[in-house]
Amino acid sequence: MRSIVTTMNAGVEGGAMPGQPRASVVAALRRLLRPLVRLLVSQGITYPYLADLLKAVFVETAASEFTVRGKLATDSRLTLLTGVHRKDIRRLRRESSPDTGPTPAMTLGTQIVARWLGDASYHDRNGAPRALPRRLSKDGAASFAALVERVSKNVRPRSVLDELVRLGVVEVDADDHVRLVTRGFVPGKEVDAKAFYFGEALHDHLAAGVHNLGGAKPAWLERSVYYDELSPAAVAALQAKSEQLSMQVLQDINRDGMALEASDPPAPGQRMRMRLGVFFYAEPVADTAGSPVAKSESAPPKKRKNK
Repeated sequence: MRSIVTTMNAGVEGGAMPGQPRASVVAALRRLLRPLVRLLVSQGITYPYLADLLKAVFVETAASEFTVRGKLATDSRLTLLTGVHRKDIRRLRRESSPDTGPTPAMTLGTQIVARWLGDASYHDRNGAPRALPRRLSKDGAASFAALVERVSKNVRPRSVLDELVRLGVVEVDADDHVRLVTRGFVPGKEVDAKAFYFGEALHDHLAAGVHNLGGAKPAWLERSVYYDELSPAAVAALQAKSEQLSMQVLQDINRDGMALEASDPPAPGQRMRMRLGVFFYAEPVADTAGSPVAKSESAPPKKRKNK
């Protein structure tokens, strides 16, 4: 058995000159790029297309985050930092970046689901989000229409319902009740919506890791636990428990966040955002016959546990 609990509180001191990166950072980069390249190939995004995209991101990031005393970076400085030719930099700085923000329907849907999960008036006796009658009732009971109107009075509840059904977030049962299909705003059908949240969540996870790797203080929360000698049944059991426990944490944070937004609004110029994310991933381990550890004469044999 091998168990590893990882943390990234210690940072890498200093920086490296362009073209002289640390081998450890390059190795980490190759590792994290593999699933990204898998996505690129599956979506028909070629290397030349990615190379052009990377040029723009290099220039945008260097121009906005590597300023000197707040001054706008010159084309020459950006060339030095990024290796992108000044001709390309001039062109890229003239071009505007595409709008990558969420659609109004996605933003509203996120707020509605967050309130559904965080407001006890929409829960059953076990604290789980209950199915809501679609229309407003005469006795004033909580309904999906009332939920929508608590979030926004500018959109018809029927329009919101149709969009959430299309996204695969909710469904309407035979009793005309609206049920959450997922325990959060997780679009199940709309690729564009899933792609947006894919980018948002992975951006923040990677940003936390980059912050910690650079040694900035205080370090952001970034923890994981790792095992590599598990059976498929054991992985399934751990996956189920991980989902159960993580959903409890996310719902607690959701409730606290909703309450704090109402009770402690930020002062002008101090508005901040946060994201707490969790993930679980498993895959078969490569054949140990071809692994470096198996070929090493110094590697001790694995001990069998007595049953």
